[in-house]
Amino acid sequence: MSRIGKQPIPLPQGVTVTVQEHIVTVKGPKGTLSQEVSEDLSVAVQDGVVIVTRPSDEKRHKALHGLTRTLVANMVTGVTAGFQKNLELVGVGYRAQGAGKNLSLTVGFSHSVVVEPLEGVSFAVEANTRVSVMGTDKQKVGETAARIRAIRPPNVYTGKGIRYAGELVRRKAGKSASRSTR
Repeated sequence: MSRIGKQPIPLPQGVTVTVQEHIVTVKGPKGTLSQEVSEDLSVAVQDGVVIVTRPSDEKRHKALHGLTRTLVANMVTGVTAGFQKNLELVGVGYRAQGAGKNLSLTVGFSHSVVVEPLEGVSFAVEANTRVSVMGTDKQKVGETAARIRAIRPPNVYTGKGIRYAGELVRRKAGKSASRSTR
């Protein structure tokens, strides 16, 4: 039994949800998002809450029940508050600059790397070493942040690279540590 799928999604003021032929559209102060849901599940708006129901207790329906409820809840959160991922650049000479809507990164290559955001995603650069990826769609914000991190992932020996804010990078000792124990 899906405990997440059974929970109703409260709608804040100013948010409207419409369901047309298995396409859920959420409109709010920050924009509009739409998502196609499975034909088996039904999504209904009643008394200021969104309720997702499933037809049976099959394993597939249970999995889709929780997933659909979470996707709709993320859309409601996205159009009201939005989502944000913070990245840190660690390393000597590593810096980020805003170039219009794009992001220009200098991370130890012979050239700077320009990152274009996905539709509905924007960047904010703070103190040249902190980048915020913001948007209404949680999936697009996470994907853009992952693409930026993949340009120069944290090195396990030196710790240099692009990491999520608060990410713990486990450091390895290296060659000199193994020689000293002999």
